Amino acid sequence: MSRTRTAILAALALVAGASGTALAVAPGDTGLAAVPCTVDYKVQNQWDTGFTAAVTVTNNGAAKSSWAVKWSYAGNQKVTSGWNAKISQSGAAVTAANETYNASLPAGGSASFGFQGTYSGTNAVPATFTLDGVTCNVDGGGGPTDPGPTGPGTPSTKVDNPYAGAKVYVNPEWSAKAAAEPGGTRVSNQPTGVWLDRIAAINGSSGSMGLRAHLDAALAQKGSGEMVVQLVVYDLPGRDCSALASNGELGPTEIDKYKTQFIDPIAAILSDSKYSSLRIVTALEIDSLPNLVTNTGGKATATPACDTMLANGNYVKGVGYALNKLGAIPNVYNYIDAGHHGWLGWDDNFGPTATLFKQAATAEGATVDDVHGFITNTANYSALKENNFTINDSVAGKSVRESKWVDWNRYVDELSYAQAFRNQLVSVGFNSGIGMLIDTSRNGWGGTARPTGPGATTSVDTYVDGGRYDRRIHVGNWCNQAGAGLGERPKAAPAAGIDAYVWMKPPGESDGSSSAIANDEGKGFDRMCDPTYTGNARNGNSMSGALPNAPLSGHWFSAQFQELMKNAYPAL
Repeated sequence: MSRTRTAILAALALVAGASGTALAVAPGDTGLAAVPCTVDYKVQNQWDTGFTAAVTVTNNGAAKSSWAVKWSYAGNQKVTSGWNAKISQSGAAVTAANETYNASLPAGGSASFGFQGTYSGTNAVPATFTLDGVTCNVDGGGGPTDPGPTGPGTPSTKVDNPYAGAKVYVNPEWSAKAAAEPGGTRVSNQPTGVWLDRIAAINGSSGSMGLRAHLDAALAQKGSGEMVVQLVVYDLPGRDCSALASNGELGPTEIDKYKTQFIDPIAAILSDSKYSSLRIVTALEIDSLPNLVTNTGGKATATPACDTMLANGNYVKGVGYALNKLGAIPNVYNYIDAGHHGWLGWDDNFGPTATLFKQAATAEGATVDDVHGFITNTANYSALKENNFTINDSVAGKSVRESKWVDWNRYVDELSYAQAFRNQLVSVGFNSGIGMLIDTSRNGWGGTARPTGPGATTSVDTYVDGGRYDRRIHVGNWCNQAGAGLGERPKAAPAAGIDAYVWMKPPGESDGSSSAIANDEGKGFDRMCDPTYTGNARNGNSMSGALPNAPLSGHWFSAQFQELMKNAYPAL
């Protein structure tokens, strides 16, 4: 008799004994309808002193508006963190109670949760589980020593670089739009990020795929190899406080809504054992934390919205909460957004931002172990590598740092910045094994305007301006930049300390509208997306450099996609 069948019959006997009524079970019939509840408890990963487990409880009785599952350990197991349930422990006894978003448990319905724990010696499956005081059977209990499934359903083991040896998910929605463009099939098979930028994006709609649909599609693409899925998690309260085109649906004080209606449902889906074989990379909350360093406190670049977010702490709390909840899932790899060199490369910003990241990574129950790395240049245009000048060059008695373009920055491109910032992050307490991602989706700067060598040495400005690949008017310009091109194609481990070049921003999706457009997505109009705008302190009061006739952020911008292909470097 199998272990599962034995447990079910034992549960039936307990039910019969409790009622005082004899219960007959026909040979070969487990009598499942009579079992008030079933519990599937599986150890997913186990190492010398710890383990992770996934639990699913199925209610075979009357519908419930709240629930609690209880069990006791025979050994010294201790639950250290959990997700999708409020888990507490007293001695050997553990209680897992519902969260607000999964309180309803209909007849025949199931709820899943998981946790991480410690142990020494043996790690036996608990013998008895109860649901609201009624004894259930225990189903499964398999652990990492069991043969387990193979192929798409095999749990993924945490690795140093999730991109190494793995395919990366091609979003079929983006791919279809790219392929429909003239010449678009040259790049429509490239992997891009899936943006979860509002609560409604989690479930999707009749016209767009939700998170589960993307993960199911990733399993179909996976086959028997490894597969990375890239998610941009982007809906903080008071989001992107220095830009209107990308501000979001949640007000500055709506941190609880962010937790319970955005992060918790995402965590619930990602922790589904169905997806345990995927390597899920999250790019967390772009353009948020760095604003607290650069755009607050009486600086020329400060905004009232950023001062508010610094004062209420909800950026730090939100990122910490997301790290804690998502980092507890064994196959999730969190990468925090780390701006770009043209934002944080100055001494005043570089060190303080790393320190702020450490604060966020230890907030709301998170630890630095929840951070797998950082991502730079997300949805930005900074050149990967400027080959025609270095930060150490001097011309006509002046350092490159004194040029108008560099303006005393310590970095001239993303690769040098990402590698140096990685070292800074380790120095403030992040793990030495962290890796960096660089978004190269739109920083190619090829085409006929690409310089073939250094600029004239008449002055430091002619030298830099004549040789730089990045053709923006100002390094602070960020919206639908004219002249930009597709950058390096996604690849794993391209340089020291870099886990991958990625296309986290899907090329062809707008950064923001060129003029005000009424919408129900919480997206405002930012003059930085208006090609006639003459600028502000954050871009040196320069022209915006934006393309005309752009749609709302995230919407398809055909003219930009065509220009990105035309100016691709390496060329298509």
